[in-house]
Formats: sequence, C-alpha cells, structure tokens
Amino acid sequence: MLGRSRLPFVFLAVAVTCAVAQHAPPWTEDCRKSTYPPSGPTYRGPVPWYTINLDLPPYKRWQQLITDKAPSLRIIVNSLKDVVNAFVPSGKIMQIVDQKLPGLLGNFPGPYEEEMKAISDITGIPLGVIEWILGKKDAMWIGFITRSVLENSTSYEEARNILIKTKILAPAYFILGGNKSGEGCVITRDRKKSLDIYELDLEQSRWYVVETNYDRWKNPFFLDDRRTAAKMCLNQTTQESISLPTMYDILSTKPVLNKLTVFTTLMDVAKGQFETYLRDCPDPCIGW
Repeated sequence: MLGRSRLPFVFLAVAVTCAVAQHAPPWTEDCRKSTYPPSGPTYRGPVPWYTINLDLPPYKRWQQLITDKAPSLRIIVNSLKDVVNAFVPSGKIMQIVDQKLPGLLGNFPGPYEEEMKAISDITGIPLGVIEWILGKKDAMWIGFITRSVLENSTSYEEARNILIKTKILAPAYFILGGNKSGEGCVITRDRKKSLDIYELDLEQSRWYVVETNYDRWKNPFFLDDRRTAAKMCLNQTTQESISLPTMYDILSTKPVLNKLTVFTTLMDVAKGQFETYLRDCPDPCIGW
C-alpha cells in the first residue's frame, strides 16, 4: 500500500519539474528597468512615518504609534486567540499567557519592560498577551539585540561582533551593511552561535550578498528560487550601476517580488537615505 500510494506523487513531482525546466513559469519575468520612482500596479503607496523619540521616558515613547494602531492590534490578538482556542477549547493556553508570561518581564534588559507596559495600558490588551504576540511575530529577543546594536554600536565591526557572538532566542539571519566599501555580510545564526558569515569580498569580485529564506549552502525549494533571480538581475545591473533606483528594479522583478511582499525598503547608509514603499504583486504572481 505504501509503495503504491507514493508512486503517483513521484510521477507528479517529475512531471512538474520537467514542465518548469522546459517552460519559464508565468510568475517569472526579465529583470525590470525604470520602475523608480515607484508607480503602477506593484506600488500601493508610501508607508506612514512615525518618530520614536528615545529621549522620552520609556513609557511615553510609543504612545502616538500604538494609539493609532490599537484597533488593528486588537483584531490581530483576537484572531490569534481564536486560532489557539480552536485547538485548545478549554482556554488554558490563553490563561497561561495572561497570567504567567508577565513574570518574565523582570528579566528583560533596559527600557523594554516599561515600553511593553505602556503598550498594554494603551491598547487594553493584557501584558502577557502583548509579550506573546511580540515574541511570536518578532522573535522578541532578536528584536532587542537588533535594536541595541542600532542604538549603541559605533562601528560596523562592533555591530558585526555583537550579532555573531550574542546568544539569542531563535535562529535568525542578520543582514548588516556599513558605510564603507566592502562592509557588508549575512550572518546565519542558531541560538548559541554563528553558523556562517557570508561577507563582501571585493578582491574576489563578490560585491553583493543575497539572502532569502534559506541557508545559503542549501538549495531553495524549486518554486521559490528568488535567490537565483536576484543574482541574475544584480549581475546584469553591475556594481558600477547599482543605486537605489536600480535596487528597486531588482526588488520589483518577479519572483523576487511575490504575493508575500508587503513592503520594499531601500537604504543608503553613507547618505542617510531610507525609503519604504507598500507593494502589491498582480497576477500571475507566485504566492511566496
């Protein structure tokens, strides 16, 4: 039975692979040109901007943003609760979240405890739930180390060493760029140590690094090969022509652009330039 049930799947996989190899999938395209300034069907508009003043007391830093986003945050929380309660109808999981997780706040570094209390007070969402959703969405301790590096590190090397050596809550990719030629890397981490550091090497003509959702030494799922598409477009663009507009072209090319692309951010550290745009991917467009 096992052999017979698996056989059609093998044939199907072979057929799909052959079809993809013989014909370019409809969700792929040639490298785009002249898509910047953003416009057209892939552009949904600018991202709203908020200024978070870190000179304010921690309890007051996020008040304007959270006040504006509180209704959306409550919808997210209720949806997550519905999912959890569907699997554990007794409600015990959410009871543990409400009652037990706030005790962890005493172990959090710096200003995060007061900031999270403020979010809870503004939204009316229990503190344990705030901690839970931040942890679920952002691997919370990873968010803390990233913010600490951005606030306190004074050089590329210092930031790089902290991201390599600090123990974290969950595996992560840290993509780091400096303000000098040759300063850039992708750090692949597990909880306790660095697994790989993929760095720019101008002497070896490695003038860019690319990271998607796969360890660089592993082959991506054949329907999700954004890595190859991005490299192809970078090579066509060349180092001499790279700029924020040409980067936007690359990030607008399917399947680098896909249905899960919510926004595109362009950064130039040396110039202090930072731009973010909401995106859409009209059909045909792959789902991830």
